[in-house]
Amino acid sequence: MIQTIYLIILTYFILGGIAFYLINRKKDAATARKSYTKFGTYFLIINLLFFSIVLKPLVFRYLAVLIIFVGFFELLKLFGKEGFKQKGFFSVALIVFTFLAAGFYFFSGLQKELILFSFLVLSIFDSFSQITGQLWGKRKLFPAISPAKTVGGLVGGALVAMVSSLLLSPLYGGTLFMSVLLAAGIVVFAFAGDLSASFYKRKFDTKDFGNLIPGHGGFLDRFDSLIAGAAWVAFWVYVLNF
Repeated sequence: MIQTIYLIILTYFILGGIAFYLINRKKDAATARKSYTKFGTYFLIINLLFFSIVLKPLVFRYLAVLIIFVGFFELLKLFGKEGFKQKGFFSVALIVFTFLAAGFYFFSGLQKELILFSFLVLSIFDSFSQITGQLWGKRKLFPAISPAKTVGGLVGGALVAMVSSLLLSPLYGGTLFMSVLLAAGIVVFAFAGDLSASFYKRKFDTKDFGNLIPGHGGFLDRFDSLIAGAAWVAFWVYVLNF
């Protein structure tokens, strides 16, 4: 089963690589290089998290703790960069992040099959929303907050993630309907988490949370949707008891 799933992931990456080639072939060399760097780094991150979940779930929990602490530092760094202004906004953002981070931590201790299902659905949504957005996205969703987000990207990424949740449903172990419902919540929370992170950056007039991850920026630039999507899964399990 795991081998089959990994082959599906590789197939998605091959399709994504073809799409990135089509997207970048008419761009200037510097922009294309940055895009390929982002794609390559993303491939490494996905493999690191995938194998940590499959082979040693405890390692994934350690990685989750690392992401949470670095994310908190990045929030604080931007707050301090502006001279610790907007204390009210920062306090609200910190409370929201704390709740989501707690959910992410509890998520990291769930059954590895459920973690893997959720992680793959989220990663597929994240990657294909970018690909379909660049290929067909024209109408912007929230240009003042996140100019790159488009209706085409959201719809395309969500559709691929929903279809993929059907293929991955044996990992979850529930009915197809429950698998799709869980995946829909992951998509909504992942998108909301990404948008919220963008809003936070705009409030402090910066593009990225940092430069720790080549082609992506900071940890929150890469893992904001993972934190939020994982929090939904934790809520699904611990509160809704599904």
